[in-house]
Amino acid sequence: MTIEPSIKMAAFGPSIFSDLKTYTDEKKQKGKTLIDLSLGSPDLPPDERIRALLANESAKLEAYGYTLGGTELFYKSVADYYKRRSGVNLNPKTEIVQTMGSQEGLVHLPLAFCNPGDIVLTTNPAYVAYEAGITLAGAVPYYMPLLPANRFLPDLSAIPDDVAKKAKLMLLNLPGNPVPAMPDDAFFEQVIAFTKKHQIIVLHDAAYSEFYFTGEKPFSFLAIPGAMDVGMEINSLSKSFSLAGARVAYLAGNAGMIAVLKQLKSNLDYGVFDPIQKAAAFALDQAEEITDKLRAEFRARAEALSTGLQNIGWPVERPNSGMFLWAKIPRGEDDRAFVFQAIDESGVVMVPGSAFGTAGKGYVRIALVQPVPILKQAAKELKKVIS
Repeated sequence: MTIEPSIKMAAFGPSIFSDLKTYTDEKKQKGKTLIDLSLGSPDLPPDERIRALLANESAKLEAYGYTLGGTELFYKSVADYYKRRSGVNLNPKTEIVQTMGSQEGLVHLPLAFCNPGDIVLTTNPAYVAYEAGITLAGAVPYYMPLLPANRFLPDLSAIPDDVAKKAKLMLLNLPGNPVPAMPDDAFFEQVIAFTKKHQIIVLHDAAYSEFYFTGEKPFSFLAIPGAMDVGMEINSLSKSFSLAGARVAYLAGNAGMIAVLKQLKSNLDYGVFDPIQKAAAFALDQAEEITDKLRAEFRARAEALSTGLQNIGWPVERPNSGMFLWAKIPRGEDDRAFVFQAIDESGVVMVPGSAFGTAGKGYVRIALVQPVPILKQAAKELKKVIS
């Protein structure tokens, strides 16, 4: 029979990550040693107590039924976490909805609020899942460029009035992927005023909220007065608690918006495995201890790699947040060619910035997913490419 993909599948071609995997697999088969700094997948294991709890709960015979959504225990832990860490009061029953990882929540979000042709304000560059969700909903992206002149924050004043009037949703990710820009209260106050004026829903992706290297606590959009009126925040346990494969996350914020998402979710799945929810609740309850160790490690990694690159003549800036370096390539603008040249000559694997949008041209994203000694070695190897 003839297999014909849907018209919509034309928007989902092979990703740069597939191309990199194919290329690096070929190199490995030929005996080349590689330092992979491409995927933003945590290399640190979950806390041993989380692993033990997950193992013990998984051994129970009664653990294998449907959960039909987030459990009371999980939602209470999310609410307690927000109260302790950010001073935000959440109603566990009405202002939180669980998702199967943030990717699932992000891709389905536009389906809940956007009709075909509606405008979604999204950044350029941006995490690739945003584009996928916009495409599935039949919405239209309007790109807000992230430029060094504006501290890699979107310039809301540059959005035309006719675009703002048609927009239904704004997607933000701070500190972000691929750009680890850090917002402040003043920026989020601008976002709230802008979206209130134009009746736009805000979704702040806080996947890297615990990856802050200055200050005393994670930065939450929901902590800014008025944020609960206009939007939500999505957060995942994948990065901050090294539970990427467990696929557990949540959206928190405006009760009316959360109700819409709960209705959508009730038609999509039957909930996350109960032992994973219990392990996630424990992780959130122990967040201070667990994330303190995480921050110390990633702060050291950011310092080691940025210093190492500066020492070889690559003028990169040490990030104050996130788990990536966003670096302008030393010469030219062809970031894709530079990445494959780097694999050939240095064995270091990075991601071209243009994979995340046109504003990423001339940049690379380097993930801090190796221990300090390996990152120092990666910097030394990269000297072969830029010298």
